[in-house]
Amino acid sequence: MSRWKPLPTELEPTARQLVIRLRRLKDRTGLSLARLAERTGYSAKSWERYLGGRSLPPPEAVRALARLTGTDPVLLLALHEVAAASRPAPAGRRPKRAGAPSGRVPPQAAGSGPEDGRREAGVPELRVWMGAGTDAPPDPRGRDRAPSGALRVALVASAVAAVLALSAAALLAVRLRGGDIGPAAAPPAPVTAAATAPDRPYGCHLHRVHGHWYAGNSRTRHTEVVYGSTGPEVAEAQCLLRRAGISPGGIDGIFGPLTRRAVRAMQQRSGLAVDGRVGPHTWKALRG
Repeated sequence: MSRWKPLPTELEPTARQLVIRLRRLKDRTGLSLARLAERTGYSAKSWERYLGGRSLPPPEAVRALARLTGTDPVLLLALHEVAAASRPAPAGRRPKRAGAPSGRVPPQAAGSGPEDGRREAGVPELRVWMGAGTDAPPDPRGRDRAPSGALRVALVASAVAAVLALSAAALLAVRLRGGDIGPAAAPPAPVTAAATAPDRPYGCHLHRVHGHWYAGNSRTRHTEVVYGSTGPEVAEAQCLLRRAGISPGGIDGIFGPLTRRAVRAMQQRSGLAVDGRVGPHTWKALRG
């Protein structure tokens, strides 16, 4: 498991979710950035920027990483579309309509590298997937108009919300039947929700090593996990919160409202800054 640096605090929430999921996929491949560059066609420095939250990856880079892990890219692309639409447009520039003459040869037609041409190449495909079509001129009779940018973003956001709702419903159904999810049972999830559900069920196998508590999910003592994070580090924090007598909800590896409330209670009890984020100081308090 890579020790990722904390993401920039000014990163937009949807972009943060996208980067967190891309980091998990990169960890699943077990590849270094150099090998990842060889397998995807995007340079190691580009992947360092994408996975560090310093720049938004092009859609084709998202698809390439999803293909390496056998992951359905639909949810990732939906998050990418919302994140791209949420970024402020450069001052003094107006958005260009697709198909308008630009006076220059398209990057890929000119034989440029993957960094030059792939960013714009995936956008029309994603618009077609969303049913928006291309930005065609308005029909004189008022029909067949392409949806505006705001409507397209609303459609994508609705799709993401629907997928997250399905995942939450599946988790709730399992808990109603048998309590918290343990090593013996995993929640049924729709195929399209694979990116939002844990890769494996988590459990709490508490043991103490050299005066520090561990629950068998992660041995990190420095990785920062925040609201919206997912993965074994979150499950580890949830187990340690439960050991301390503060309920974080289920041990599901998803940093939701209940987990954030439990973290704040733990920080207040330990005399730490109450920010709802699990950083080095909070890990130290949790591990005893």
